[in-house]
Amino acid sequence: MRGPASAGSPGPVRSHGAPPAIRAWAQALGAAVVALVTMIVVAATGLWAAGATDLWAAGATDLPGGAFPSVVAATVLVAAGGSVGLSGDAGVIAEANAALDVVPLSVTLAGALVLAFVFLLPLRHRAVAGTRELLARIARTAVCWLVLLLLLTLAARHSFRISVGNDLAEQIGSELGATPTVGFRAEVPATLGVGLLWVLAVLALTFLVSRRAPLSPRLLHYQDSVRPPAHAMLLTLLAYAVIGLIVGIVELITKDRPAETLAVIFLGLPNVAWMALGIGTGGAWVGHVDKALGLPLPHALDQVLRTHGQRTLDLGSLAEQDRRAWLLVAVAAVVLLAAAFTAAVRSPARLPAWRHAVEMAVALALTLFVVGLLTRISAHYGLSVIGVGDLGGDLGGEVTLEPQLLRLVGVGLVWGLVTGFLGSLLARGVRHPGEVREQRGGRESDGGREPRGGREPDGP
Repeated sequence: MRGPASAGSPGPVRSHGAPPAIRAWAQALGAAVVALVTMIVVAATGLWAAGATDLWAAGATDLPGGAFPSVVAATVLVAAGGSVGLSGDAGVIAEANAALDVVPLSVTLAGALVLAFVFLLPLRHRAVAGTRELLARIARTAVCWLVLLLLLTLAARHSFRISVGNDLAEQIGSELGATPTVGFRAEVPATLGVGLLWVLAVLALTFLVSRRAPLSPRLLHYQDSVRPPAHAMLLTLLAYAVIGLIVGIVELITKDRPAETLAVIFLGLPNVAWMALGIGTGGAWVGHVDKALGLPLPHALDQVLRTHGQRTLDLGSLAEQDRRAWLLVAVAAVVLLAAAFTAAVRSPARLPAWRHAVEMAVALALTLFVVGLLTRISAHYGLSVIGVGDLGGDLGGEVTLEPQLLRLVGVGLVWGLVTGFLGSLLARGVRHPGEVREQRGGRESDGGREPRGGREPDGP
């Protein structure tokens, strides 16, 4: 009978877990799968709520030929940076044409947050990691993500017939070979190419904004100057998303259009909320709504843009429809000042106020620039006969919305400078990370704890 091993001689070590390589690939696949499933659930819920009048949802669960799963797959691909081509056909004498360029940012945001969270789980207890290890983790996650996108492209294709309104017209159209159909198909090369950039951008932003993400030793020196303003911008965008969600829930309870409100929440909540940030700071978009395509737009935006010509969407035009639009300025001031204060508190205490102002200005200008690019809308569907015009009725419509990028960048710089400077002044009396204050001889002095990144302890 063998006795217990002595303390000085630990015996052979047996590992009952999976090999490190398999475990690493399992973690990468898990992050990709959980993120994609989240996006599918959010997209399916939003499309189901969008109702039978949407071209985007096109009747949701009532789509002919079981097209609902295909529409969900296409929506997820677009949210992940993919490309879905629309096509129309109405036979020999007629032509159906369609185009849709809009990002469902609710789906995008949900997938990005879940992907970042699950990706960081194995690294949550570490402050430093080797460059090779981090790059290998990113590469494995990107490969798994591309494989899942490729599988999703197989489902993102369908075509269905468009009703022209009455049985006689449909019979005549069928006899003349002019029955209109519209279809969509995922464009595989573009989807995989932009999808790769999307996942790499999400993971890069994860390391940029997360205070718990480990960095390689070479990058530790830059975290005190980059992470605080980047994290502040993440908080700003999330704060606006939460405010938009609260407003949406109130609308859901008090108004008589719950399905449309749910569609906005699950498909385009960040689209609307982040536009509110841009408009509240003085930015603007230009566009119009010719005929509704069923895209979920809030009532005030729809009223401003419902015109045959281009219309500027800014504080002035929005306030004409709803005087409460001026509250967007107050909301922007509170949220951005809080974000600037947070960034200043998480920066070294000796950093001058003008540096905080410049960092905040650059961060906010870049954020509004990206918001402008992500909130573009270009959608059109029409049916013409012998190349002459749209037939009218419900068979044609157009929605366009383009950001004024220079204006957004300009107001971002101004608001960033002001709120960054004020936030730095407010943070002067607050303890900063890595700063330890002790009483010695009647005066305050720094302790010996060194902040992350190997910098000298911050002064009072």
